[in-house]
Amino acid sequence: MEMRGTAEVVIIGGGVVGVSAAFHLAEAGVDVLLLERDELASGSTSKAAGGVRAQFSDPVNIALGARSIELLERFARRPGGEIDLRQHGYLFLLDKPGDVAAFTAGVAVQNTAGVPSRMLEVAEARALSPIISTEGLLAAAYSPRDGHCTPEAVVQGFAQGARRLGATIRRHCAVTGIETTGGHLSAVHTTAGTVRTSTVVCAAGAWSAEIGELAGVDLPVRPLRRQIRVTEPIPALPPGLPMTIDFGTTFYFHPEGAGLLIGMSDPDEEFGYHLSAHDGWLERLGSAVLRRAPGLAEVGIAHGWAGLYEISPDHNAIIGQSAGVPGFFYATGFSGHGFGQGPAVGEVLRDLVLGEKPFVDVSTLDVQRFTGNKIKPEHNVV
Repeated sequence: MEMRGTAEVVIIGGGVVGVSAAFHLAEAGVDVLLLERDELASGSTSKAAGGVRAQFSDPVNIALGARSIELLERFARRPGGEIDLRQHGYLFLLDKPGDVAAFTAGVAVQNTAGVPSRMLEVAEARALSPIISTEGLLAAAYSPRDGHCTPEAVVQGFAQGARRLGATIRRHCAVTGIETTGGHLSAVHTTAGTVRTSTVVCAAGAWSAEIGELAGVDLPVRPLRRQIRVTEPIPALPPGLPMTIDFGTTFYFHPEGAGLLIGMSDPDEEFGYHLSAHDGWLERLGSAVLRRAPGLAEVGIAHGWAGLYEISPDHNAIIGQSAGVPGFFYATGFSGHGFGQGPAVGEVLRDLVLGEKPFVDVSTLDVQRFTGNKIKPEHNVV
C-alpha cells in the first residue's frame, strides 16, 4: 500500500500506548497515522502479564493506574470489544518492615485519590490467596478493583476504534528517519515512503531510544528481558484468586485459563534485546515458589515466553514533549507498568498534542528530570 503523503500526527509504535493515543486523538478529530514495524502488540504489550492496578507509591502513577482501570471497566462500550477483565484484586505480600511502612504510606495516598486499597493482616491475605505459605510474612496490601485482562484484546479494541474514527494504521512499516527543518519536525521516513508531518508521538517501548535518536532527542530507556511461564491445568484452583505478588522476591502469579501465569525478575539479567526464553532463572524461581507457594512446586509448565521491559533510570514513565524538537512527543520508560497505564496515557498524549491540560499533571515525568535532581523512584515495582 502506498504511503500517504501527509498526516497531522504520526504515532510510532503499535502497542497499547500507541493505539490508545491513536484512538483518543482520532476521537478528538485529529488526522492520525500510526506506524508499526511488525504486527500490532507484537512488542512488549503481547508479552505482558496483563496486570492493571492503581497501587503505586507516586500520586501520578496512582492517577494513571486508576484512570486506566476506569477506561478498561467501560471498554466494551468505548471503544468496544471483549478484553476478559478480571477484577480479583492485586495482593502484595510483605515480609520486610520497611516495605510494610512504605505500603502503609502508599495506601494512605491511594485512599486520598479514591483507590479502595487497604492493608491486611497475614491471615486475611491467606484467605484471599489460599495457595500461599505465610512463612515470614508481616502484612499485605490489597485493592479489590485491580486485576488483569488480555493485552492483545485491548490493543485490537483501541485499534479498531481508531480506524472507525478515521485513523490510518500501517503495519509492517518501519521508521527509518525523522526529518527536521529549522529545528521543527517536518517528515517521517519509512520503508514504505515519506509522510510529511509536524507532530510525532514516540510510543515505541523498548525501542524508544533509537526512535528518539532519529529526531535528535535523548530518551534514556534500556531494554531488559523478563520471562513468564504458564502452568499446566491445576485442579480445584481457588476461584477469584487475585494477582498475588511476593514483593520481597518479586515472584507473582494469577489465573490463566485452567492454570496459573507465573513470573519473577532476574537480578542477573543484563540489558539488551534478548527476546528468547531461557531456563537460567528457573532455579531462583523454583526457590521462591517452594517458599511462598509450595503446592505449585510439582505443577508442570505448559509454555512460556520472554519479553522486554523498557527501563528508565528511576522506574517511572517518561512522558512529555521535547524542549529541543518542538512537536516530538514521547511516552515510554514504563519499567513494567506500561500496559496497566497505557489506556490513560493515550488520553494524556491526546491532551499534550492538542495543547490542553491532561487529567493529571505529568510534568514530573518529563525527560528533563534526569538533567537535574528531580528523580523520585517508584517503590511499588517488581
